[in-house]
Amino acid sequence: MAFLDKIVEIAKSDVQTIVLPEAFDPRTIEATHKVLEKGIAKIILIGDEAEIKASAGEWNVDGAEFINPKTFKDMDKLAIKLSELRKSKGMTEDQAREILTTNVLYLGVMLVKMGYAGGMVAGAANATGDVLRPALQILKTAPGIKLASGAFIMEVPDCEYGEDGIFIFSDCALNPNPNAEELAHIAISSANTFKALVHAEPHVSILSFSSKGSAKHPDVDKVIEATKIAKALAPEISLDGELQFDASIDAAIGKKKAPDSTVAGRANVIIFPDLDAGNIGYKLVQRLAKANAYGPVIQGLSMPVNDLSRGCFADDIVGTVALTALQAQMQNK
Repeated sequence: MAFLDKIVEIAKSDVQTIVLPEAFDPRTIEATHKVLEKGIAKIILIGDEAEIKASAGEWNVDGAEFINPKTFKDMDKLAIKLSELRKSKGMTEDQAREILTTNVLYLGVMLVKMGYAGGMVAGAANATGDVLRPALQILKTAPGIKLASGAFIMEVPDCEYGEDGIFIFSDCALNPNPNAEELAHIAISSANTFKALVHAEPHVSILSFSSKGSAKHPDVDKVIEATKIAKALAPEISLDGELQFDASIDAAIGKKKAPDSTVAGRANVIIFPDLDAGNIGYKLVQRLAKANAYGPVIQGLSMPVNDLSRGCFADDIVGTVALTALQAQMQNK
């Protein structure tokens, strides 16, 4: 069974509610039909029900819940809460109500915050910054996590490494040059993402061009310090660094380059030292190994919000809804 098929089956085992705020994008409507038809999740669409259904064409969205910002019965409750959350920035209740009735992304995130939905998926019609801004302002990061980051689930065909060819690559989306502490938090978030989405034990390698002292450089020192911080913060996670990529995934090379490491040769969570390496790395594997790359999955938030490419297809939205549902399942445990 392909990875995404497994994700769908796990999502169906404990159905979550996901809000799709971009209800007037045709891809969102098609994805809603497919998600509901397969029983992957319950869906909230933001907008007027009659108008959305009139634009749906061949796609049946009768099973969705519709929340119209102009008539939503709990809007006052949401506005009061948002003004409380943003009080330090001077936001009034009237300003909060204005934002929630005019900006579907803020309303979507508040629906997650207030428990109407377990997560949100957006970005087909909005830029990444616009999707993440309300998530960071309202949901903030999870307890003990310093920053949000972006992970890709890599499914490499005919691969003996990782978890039957499944890896998490991170951070490949958000943080250009994380310092040691930030890198440690990215590693911990990525381990949690692996548990939530792959349902297997993570083995985390923080990458470098050096393996266990084979080279000296400030960039290596950053990875060594990040490893120390991550181990101190989350000693229960199987994690090590600094390791080169080959030593991370190949048992024979790992034994030679890092004989005392419990991660070398078995890593399935790969942490890149900066965004240059992460973005280049995942795209190299995707193209040259003909791997599937699912993501970026936004990790480290207190509740799940995931971003789409504006060039996405409806099936991409379906897959991201399933991934978000699994994150929501983990949040509820």
